[in-house]
Amino acid sequence: MISDMQQSREILAPPDFLWPGSKNIAVTFMIAYEGWSAGKAPGIGPMGNPLPAGNLDTNALSWGEYGARRGIWRILKMLSRADVRAGVMVCGVLAERFPDTVKAIADGGHEIIAHSYAMDVLPVLLSEEQERKNIALTTELIEKACGVRPTGWISPRGTPSLNSARLLVEAGYTWLGDTLNDDLPSLLRFGDRELVIVPFTMDVNDLPSSIRYGNAPGQMIDVFKSTFDYLRRQPDEVAKIDVTIHAHVFGRPSGIWTYEEIAKLVRSAGNVFSGTREEIAQHLKSALAGRA
Repeated sequence: MISDMQQSREILAPPDFLWPGSKNIAVTFMIAYEGWSAGKAPGIGPMGNPLPAGNLDTNALSWGEYGARRGIWRILKMLSRADVRAGVMVCGVLAERFPDTVKAIADGGHEIIAHSYAMDVLPVLLSEEQERKNIALTTELIEKACGVRPTGWISPRGTPSLNSARLLVEAGYTWLGDTLNDDLPSLLRFGDRELVIVPFTMDVNDLPSSIRYGNAPGQMIDVFKSTFDYLRRQPDEVAKIDVTIHAHVFGRPSGIWTYEEIAKLVRSAGNVFSGTREEIAQHLKSALAGRA
């Protein structure tokens, strides 16, 4: 894990680690609910011909606004219909502009995950003091909107700074999802304080699949099913699949059905942990108790 390694010690999951409920396979359902600062637009959009540098991409801006106007509401109805509890990555700017949407997410029983103030506010580009203020502002806005203080953080682009883990521990967070380097969680110890690292997977994710690579929506089901079926045939494998859609991408009718179909596959399979990252964080702490 990228962090202040001089100030922390990483403890890996034990060799006999299993997911909560003694499951070999975990499937977490993730929603990216993303917004941009005033005058900023998504760096990627549906148009294949980028504008000249220095121009506001109003097309990408309107594409990104779909998540708050329509996508998140459709997703929440789908999650209720599919009986799925999701982890929702929420930008502080959306809690500021559309607090009713963030309250609806929390009222639906979903895990609220802090996702920076906005997608253009990347921790890796901030000074330590700027990052500390960004964490405080994002946390405050989300809690004000829904009454829930987030315990987990995933940065835009999954790209932390070298200070992120330490600053999040200082702010009272219990887990961080900014790493692709493992299947299993690990524990960072900063003296007498701890932060669980819950890795992220990008293999079943609408943004790279559909927007970057131009795959049809159904491709996401194919990738999930082939991966899921393989893992279920391997009794010694312990792994996690994150199924992720963005409110402004597959929150649209053309893509949301894929998420519901994947939820049906998981439900019919059984014997799979499908919970929150906070549950994973607390489970790892229990698994390491007395060992580290």
